[in-house]
Amino acid sequence: MSRVRLVHRPDASGDRTETVLASDVDVARSTLEQARGLMFRRSIPDDYGLVFPFDEPETQWLHMLFVPFAIDAVWLVDGEVTAKKRLAPFVGMGRGRADTVVELPAGAAESVTVGDELRLVE
Repeated sequence: MSRVRLVHRPDASGDRTETVLASDVDVARSTLEQARGLMFRRSIPDDYGLVFPFDEPETQWLHMLFVPFAIDAVWLVDGEVTAKKRLAPFVGMGRGRADTVVELPAGAAESVTVGDELRLVE
């Protein structure tokens, strides 16, 4: 997994101020990394993010099986937020159209709304 930062740029009212949502970001590129996701971890740091890149925009499903903590999930197409949902531990499920899915600690995506931009910065 490679390390990058996840930057949020709100779309509302032309505000172009950027904030860092996660400074410790793993990118799950392989099928094995994507299948494992956050399963079997006891927790994640407040500044952590896990990014799942896909080849093209499609409906992407997330589940919380074997994940004992809540997360914020964000679905993106070309860097633009298409959906966001808080997923409950163990039983949460979500879906959205995306070419990229981002998982963050619960509350980290509080200020993120549909239409905002999220970018990975090396």
